[in-house]
Amino acid sequence: QVQLVESGGGLVQPGGSLRLSCAASGSILSVRTMGWYRQAPGNQRELVATITRGGSTNYADSVKGRFTISRDNAKNTVHLQMNSLKPEDTAVYYCNARIINTLILAEREYWGQGTQVTVSS
Repeated sequence: QVQLVESGGGLVQPGGSLRLSCAASGSILSVRTMGWYRQAPGNQRELVATITRGGSTNYADSVKGRFTISRDNAKNTVHLQMNSLKPEDTAVYYCNARIINTLILAEREYWGQGTQVTVSS
């Protein structure tokens, strides 16, 4: 099986910073595009940022200039550096990855369990 495990969430004051991490493990042949999504209570899950193996990035307009996504292909990990945090950023953040499984030899989409980020004074 393939697993994605997130870490780094917590409580932070407005204007503060937080760094999220996600590691993929299991029967992996190749990790393709990775990304972060978030979901607040009562809202739909929305895209935050994505990054390809080659390093091409895409950000939601609401986080441009404040968040930075990065990855380490050798470790199958992805990170999200979150600066200048606002109360509106409060949500559960989910790691997402498109992975080629060694057994089924097909690209599939996987999700982590989520990590809570709360921005409040």
